[in-house]
Amino acid sequence: MASHTDPSEESPATLKAGAIGFVSSMSIGLAATSPAYSLAAIIGPVVALVGVYAPGVMLASFVPMLLIASAFYYLNRVDSDCGTTFSWVTRAMGPWLGWLGGWAIGMTGVLVVGSLANVGVTYLLLAFGLDDLVENQWLVQILTIALILLMTAICVIGTELSARLQDVLIIAQVLALLVFAVVALVAALNGTSEFDSITPEFSWLNPFGAGGAALTSGLLLGVFAYWGWESAVNLNEETEGASSTPGRAAIVSTLVLLVTYVSVAVAVVAYAGVDYLAENASEEEAIFGSLADSAMGGWSWVLLLAVATSAIASTQTTIIPASRTGLSMARRHAMPRSLAHIHPRFRTPDVSTWTVAVIAIVWYVVVNLLSENALFDSLTALSLLIAFYYALTGLACAIYYRRELTKSAKNFLLIGVGPVVGAVLLFWLLVESIIDMSNPENSYSGVAWLGVGPPLVIGVFIFLAGVAFMIFWRLHDGRFWQERPGVADPVLAAGGTHPTGDEQETGR
Repeated sequence: MASHTDPSEESPATLKAGAIGFVSSMSIGLAATSPAYSLAAIIGPVVALVGVYAPGVMLASFVPMLLIASAFYYLNRVDSDCGTTFSWVTRAMGPWLGWLGGWAIGMTGVLVVGSLANVGVTYLLLAFGLDDLVENQWLVQILTIALILLMTAICVIGTELSARLQDVLIIAQVLALLVFAVVALVAALNGTSEFDSITPEFSWLNPFGAGGAALTSGLLLGVFAYWGWESAVNLNEETEGASSTPGRAAIVSTLVLLVTYVSVAVAVVAYAGVDYLAENASEEEAIFGSLADSAMGGWSWVLLLAVATSAIASTQTTIIPASRTGLSMARRHAMPRSLAHIHPRFRTPDVSTWTVAVIAIVWYVVVNLLSENALFDSLTALSLLIAFYYALTGLACAIYYRRELTKSAKNFLLIGVGPVVGAVLLFWLLVESIIDMSNPENSYSGVAWLGVGPPLVIGVFIFLAGVAFMIFWRLHDGRFWQERPGVADPVLAAGGTHPTGDEQETGR
């Protein structure tokens, strides 16, 4: 009788190594930040806070991002795990904080995917002149859900397809933004703007020009604008040169964002003036729509399409960190094992990817039923989760590399001091966010939930839900919690590789 192989004994599928290179990795990092949408969303509020110093705030917001990007680079060198913060914090600081870091990454995807898809649909309709359809909320919601499902399918079908799509989308939106910036700046300098244009000055780059309190609030918005570049690192196991390429791509992504954000901020402030931007701070569609019509005339659809492609691209790339983190947590027994399933043909984490999408859709529908402002309030709560897991990563870098920090001045500054300073800045912003969100008047809804602002309630609820599930899973399956903190392998820390190619084990 012929023997049959037990399916359970077959080698499980693995992520497809070497699927993408440096350029695609950088494109995914850029796309995940959704630069055109982020600018459309924050430029008005930032100008309302700090006036002409908005470019300076964008410059200052870049500092903690660069410092944390350095942490991602060096941690990825010694542990190329697609779970990134989850894996690194676990290795450096133990399973409890590591689990919470992974939960924060996963929940950021859940909170923002629906909103990004909604913006993508809205701006796509506007770009094609279908303004009336934008008012049909049921149609917009149906199209939003369809877009999430489409982007999720692309994520599952393959990393290469995702990367090729992102290459096209990111080039289109960054070029559109820079063209708009040049056209608007030239019009401002020539005095042909239809608005109260002003001549740009170098003093606009001073982030302290508007005072400390305004800078703090502006930085909170700036951090949101830069957030997402680490998606490139979540694909480390699927990237050529897994230990170095994703980290370099992340750092270059932040530099490209810096140039783009500061350039557009200068151009917008110069072209439209402070008063118009401040008065329309809550109308992101009005700001970019009106400015595009005025500056680019019949070509205004280019900028609207850039915002649409920005949000659509980010809908896809924002799913990546959450799904890869779910995969990493599951294969180390920190989450249900089913999330570790990898599609045998496409070699992507299909179960965790679809799980993120389904939860994101449910969140989007439920919150939208409450009110559109509740959806915006859930986005505001993002800053709490972002600051938390970025700061944890910065601390984990210095702690995990602690035996390497005194070996050179470079190590001390780039691996120790830099990431810790970035972490301190982000923890400070986290505290400031909590204080700011405690006031209901600072929310989109303008009403109190449990006596405080809705964003704070949402943020605390998500954190407590994570703690509750973590304790439940610890009682259900305690294997992950047997891991112990360790230190960076000195060979890998120096940029070398082991002759056997074996990965270091936790606690060594």
